[in-house]
Amino acid sequence: MIKVLKLQKAVIAFVLGVLGLIAYKILSAAKNEASIYVLEAAGLCFVIGGLMFMYPILFAKKDKEGLVNLDPEAVVEEEAKD
Repeated sequence: MIKVLKLQKAVIAFVLGVLGLIAYKILSAAKNEASIYVLEAAGLCFVIGGLMFMYPILFAKKDKEGLVNLDPEAVVEEEAKD
């Protein structure tokens, strides 16, 4: 489903955020003053990843009846018909 809805970049952003949190914990334990910047970058990655996850919902295409279809299997079948 992640591949069908094209959410790979969002998953990568979340993984970078988690890696940033781990780096923050390591740097803060060593009492490095630059650790706060790593924490800010991790938070930014989480926000960007969250917005990327919301993108398919906000910009979903409506069919002729005005209904929004977010079912990945139906999207793949419709693209195969075209």
